[in-house]
Amino acid sequence: MPGKILAVDDEVDMLNLLERIIKTKTEYHIITTSHPEEVVNLIKKEYFDLVLLDLRMPDLNGMELLRQIKAIEPDIGVIIITAYGTIESAVEAMKMGAFDFLTKPFRQEQILLTIHRVMEVQKLKRENKILKAELKREKDTNFIIGKSSLMQSVYRYVLQVAKTTAPVIITGETGTGKELVARSIHKYSLRKGPFVVVNCSAVPETLIESELFGHIKGSFSGAIQDKKGLAEEANEGTLFLDEVGDLSELVQTKLLRFLQEGEFRPLGSTKIKKVNVRVISATNKDLEELVKQGNFRADLYYRLNVIRIHLPPLRERREVIPILSHHFLEKYATLNNKHIRGFSKAAMKNLVARDWPGNIRELENVIERAVIFCQGEYIELTDIEPLVTSKSRSSFNEILSLPFKKAKRQVLRNFYRQYLNHILAQSGGNISQAAQRCGVKRQYFYRLLKLAEI
Repeated sequence: MPGKILAVDDEVDMLNLLERIIKTKTEYHIITTSHPEEVVNLIKKEYFDLVLLDLRMPDLNGMELLRQIKAIEPDIGVIIITAYGTIESAVEAMKMGAFDFLTKPFRQEQILLTIHRVMEVQKLKRENKILKAELKREKDTNFIIGKSSLMQSVYRYVLQVAKTTAPVIITGETGTGKELVARSIHKYSLRKGPFVVVNCSAVPETLIESELFGHIKGSFSGAIQDKKGLAEEANEGTLFLDEVGDLSELVQTKLLRFLQEGEFRPLGSTKIKKVNVRVISATNKDLEELVKQGNFRADLYYRLNVIRIHLPPLRERREVIPILSHHFLEKYATLNNKHIRGFSKAAMKNLVARDWPGNIRELENVIERAVIFCQGEYIELTDIEPLVTSKSRSSFNEILSLPFKKAKRQVLRNFYRQYLNHILAQSGGNISQAAQRCGVKRQYFYRLLKLAEI
């Protein structure tokens, strides 16, 4: 996939020159703007490998804009281009994270060489991130599926259905590992394309159609360019529809046509597109009941429900709790640079006895918190109970010794985690009920979960 470049300069002639050079001499995509105040929003909405940034602009200083860009996307490449180059400016820009500093007028060969160098570095960074994520994902997937005797039957079923092209629906409570099973089906399938996730609950109803099928420039307010939908991104691979029971009636209709014909029409377009994807969906809702209530299309349900895999809640497979607990202990002890050998008998007895309404996700959150509060070689009952103990007071005293901004972030993070975990537990892991208890919309509740890294 070609890289994407954003050029920012108050001189339109310079933007035209950069656009002409990049379009005729490279395979990269370029977007230009003469309005520096638009840059922050553009970077928040789209991914760019590189920003070509003018140093002196009337509305916003290039150095200030560089600082804002790096605050949003630290890994983005930035080349400063200016007619007012000085050694001091170059040094300052490099300290703030710029890749290089060029002065106007520049030779075409010079800027092309610099751009290619940046894009090669960005490509390596991207491949490294993908590799690390895949390694982590494969380890977690194999662990959670393969270690439980009850889940062995699910594992064998996964291997059977993976080689087919039939739609699969995975049911189970929130946090039972539905996405991990979906990833395993994709991993063991013959598909060469990517595994693409669509969280049907997290995307606002007004944007879900565009997110799935894409849109063309001008199709709605804010559609400043053509956008490829996730269905097209998943071509030759797997499209995973998480929380499919939350789709609106309109999107259900379009999804049905997509499943039947393998084709769709981007928002605002008259052209039909065809793709080859396998659809795996997941839900924590009773779709049959939603069909009876008229809230979910029966024909879509039967299309999705060709192969069904149900994941039991953690309380119905308690034998795996010690295994999972030690797995998460190893994971978070390593991340927090702590040497913790295991759990006390009282702590493990407590973990096995709990009902875990939030399932594996809730267990992982509890173990992570226990690792943070643990002061010895073994996690004790007081480390996993959400009570203010002497150890948690000691931990809070450590926070008081931090600089103000760092201490504030830590306290807020701890508050978000404890509060949201409590709400999720009270709601049986149901996101809609949890959001209602908080008095916020579902989409904002998902933002809070992301902020708390839950």
